[in-house]
This record gives sequence, C-alpha cells and structure tokens, in this order.
Amino acid sequence: MPWTEITRAQYRRDELRYASDMRDEEWALIVRQLPPRHRLGRPRKVCLRSVVEAILFILSTGCQWRALPKEFPPYSTVQGYFYAWRDDGRWQKIVAVLVGRSRQKLGRAAKPTAAVIDSQSAPTTHAGGPRGYDAGKRVHGRKRHIVTDTEGHMLAVQVHPANIQDCHGAVPLLKQLRSRFPKLQHVFADRVYRGKQLLNALSDCGPWTIEIVERPPGTKGFQLLPRRWVVERTFAWCGRCRRLAKDFEASASTEAAWLLVAHMRLLTRRLARKPDAAF
Repeated sequence: MPWTEITRAQYRRDELRYASDMRDEEWALIVRQLPPRHRLGRPRKVCLRSVVEAILFILSTGCQWRALPKEFPPYSTVQGYFYAWRDDGRWQKIVAVLVGRSRQKLGRAAKPTAAVIDSQSAPTTHAGGPRGYDAGKRVHGRKRHIVTDTEGHMLAVQVHPANIQDCHGAVPLLKQLRSRFPKLQHVFADRVYRGKQLLNALSDCGPWTIEIVERPPGTKGFQLLPRRWVVERTFAWCGRCRRLAKDFEASASTEAAWLLVAHMRLLTRRLARKPDAAF
C-alpha cells in the first residue's frame, strides 16, 4: 500500500484473515441495514458477514467471481446477494446512512446543501453492455458520473456510455439527487456544465445554481482548483479498489453498485477508526 511511514500503522490490518475483511466495529455499522431473516420459507444458512466480506474481497483484489477463495460462501450465493441488493437499492441505502453519520462526525448537518459534480471515463472489457467513445479522453467505455458533498461523500452515482456529454448525463443524476435532498440547490462543476442547457433541463424540479469553477487564464499543467478537487479525491479513493481499475461489468447498474460498495468500505473504516489513531 502506498502509505507514508506516518500513516502506515493506521491502515495496516494484519490481524485479519484478509486485509479486505471487516473488523467488528465496521460490521456493527451496517448490520442493521441488511435484510433480516424471513419468518417463512427455508431458513437462511449463510452468514451475511461472510457474504459482505466476500464481496469486499472481490472489490479489493479484482478477482473473478469463480476465483473466490473457499473460505467464503459459494460464489453463486455471494453473487446472488450482490445482485439482489443492487436491484432493491440496498447498497444505496447503506451508503446514505453512513454518509449521514460521517457528516455528523465532522460536525456538519446530516443533509448537505451544496455538492460537487464530475465524471470519470473508464474503459470497458469484452463483457459487453452499453458503451460509447469519449473523444475528449479517447476512451471507449462508460462514464462514472457522481455527485459528492463538499467533504467528498458520495451522494449519487450513475453510469452511462462514455459518448453521452456530461451536461446531458447530469440531468437524471441531479433529478435523483433533488428527490433525496430537497434543500440541495448549489452545485460546483467544471466548464463542461456551463450554459443554460443543463439549467433548462432541470427547470421542472426546482431552482438550481450551477457554479462553474474554471482554471485561471494562462494556467498550464496541473492546477488545484477550489471545490473541484473534492470530487477528484473521491474518484481517487475508489481507485484503490482493483475491481474499479476498468469497467468489467456487463451492465451499468452493476458498475454503479461497485462504486457504492467501494464508498461503503471507505466510510465504515473511517467511522470505526479510533479517535486517537495516528494520522
């Protein structure tokens, strides 16, 4: 892991079977958000903690479903839970709860009033599914479109073909965000979102303020821009998971689910960290 010597002790997980496994404090943060046992039907025999840890193992290592180690439940069982929780919005609900707790831990209100939006183009593989060509980034694949708060917490995510322009892909993403956070009206964005086109498309869901953060004139090379760096850092956090090195999935919804799982992993570790941990 590329940690400095100062923070290496904070991130080491040598006491666990695999570094991707969850500590007891981390598991306690999400166990209540998982589905309880059904009163009717065949009793559940699999341990949900083992299922979640198997999913985190795949996320961290990037291995195939069939390459899951034998210590975990059968890959078909783990896969079934992952897709079921993708379809019923379970991953999104877990992340929403963790985001609220993390914001409160930082002394912020549980629901944000400002956000940052950006996209990341990722190449796809032979798995198929919808895809397109992003001429600006020269990437044939899909775009991971996310909205974060000003602390970097992921509020909404959508994956679509890379040939869809950001100002078009942002419309359903921001509409989804407005239904969950009615008071969120101010959004920081780069110059791709400028103009009246996006605001006109969002006129049916209330007022919006899109603040464009541009590079200073004459700037060459890398430039740290106010507010916009926050969402770039969130992409970097997700990039630590090898499953997200490329878009390996056949459907865009599966890729979005993996992004949510990656953020869940980050938030559980952050919330379970001891206050006196070294930084």
